[in-house]
Amino acid sequence: MKTLKVLGLLALVVLLGAFSSKFTSTDAGYGIGDTATDFSLKNVDGKMVSLSDFENAKGFLVIFTCNTCPYSVAYEDRINALYAKYKPLGVPIIAINPNNPEKKPGDSFAAMKTRAAEKRFTFPYLLDEGQKIYPQYGATRTPHVYLLEKTSNGNVVKYIGAIDDNSRDASEVEEKFVENAVDSMLAGKEIKTTTTRAIGCSIKV
Repeated sequence: MKTLKVLGLLALVVLLGAFSSKFTSTDAGYGIGDTATDFSLKNVDGKMVSLSDFENAKGFLVIFTCNTCPYSVAYEDRINALYAKYKPLGVPIIAINPNNPEKKPGDSFAAMKTRAAEKRFTFPYLLDEGQKIYPQYGATRTPHVYLLEKTSNGNVVKYIGAIDDNSRDASEVEEKFVENAVDSMLAGKEIKTTTTRAIGCSIKV
């Protein structure tokens, strides 16, 4: 009798675990092939920006980044270079600061404006006010990249993860994950590496 009770409890634990795993994966944000919903967030110039504003875009590089994370700072010049390379090809960068400025004053909207001017960002740098967008994507780090392909059915997630394989030294990069993904997408080819581990600072909530 005790054996039956133990087996019953084990079965219940397994069943609950299955449900838990299911809900966890659903709540974790977008996966490859998912359709990302649009948003409307304030840019450092004070204007609201949405993906739908870019009528002629072929896709988007949505990058969650910030002012204060050393990893994000290390990638600023590379993000500028990516924008210069891919914006003319129809894939603009949309940078989003997901951090809570009350926890990180250096990531306040005023500080974002200052940093964007200092680094001469020409791409939109948006504040995720109320931290509503980054959980939808499932971003956990800064920087964290999502490549979206614009299709007739919406903006489809094609790549998630890091910009490249060396956060410390751009000259030592061996694999350019984002560039490879965008080049393949624009050429209509299969993206060989669709997910990588984002290396950076945790998002401050």
